[in-house]
Amino acid sequence: MTNALLLKITRYVCLLGGGVLTGGALTTFVLELALRRLGASAYIQVRQAEHDYFPWFIGVVFVPTFIAVVVLVFLARRADSPALRPAAAALVLLVLSLVVTFVVNAPINLDQFDWNAQAPPADWAGVRDRWQIAHAVRTAFCVIALGCLGVAIIDRPFEREAAAT
Repeated sequence: MTNALLLKITRYVCLLGGGVLTGGALTTFVLELALRRLGASAYIQVRQAEHDYFPWFIGVVFVPTFIAVVVLVFLARRADSPALRPAAAALVLLVLSLVVTFVVNAPINLDQFDWNAQAPPADWAGVRDRWQIAHAVRTAFCVIALGCLGVAIIDRPFEREAAAT
């Protein structure tokens, strides 16, 4: 595979995957705002239903996207490209979103699987609020990462020599 083809594939995967991740995060953010109007029983039922499918979907999208961003950073560094800084910033933001996921959101998700919708825990609203705040932070990281990927990729020559001519 030529470097040009690898770069082209990497760019497409970065933008497509980054867009899907960001779209999913924003959709979840809006859904969670709407779920604030529900009582404990309905909220728990919705959360348990959505987590039957959503985590595997995000994993399937996140893994190739993350790999593509790592490859983009590697290629940009090797080519001494002006795309390096925004690509590296996107990578850092994706790592931060993973940290938030594994430190806050995933443990709460696992706890919620065991919740009984007919007998919710006394602190369910506080747990919901912690999850939603962490998700808002994670969503901001994803949105900014997608912006950085756009800056790194769209209408930007990759090598410095190409930019100078």
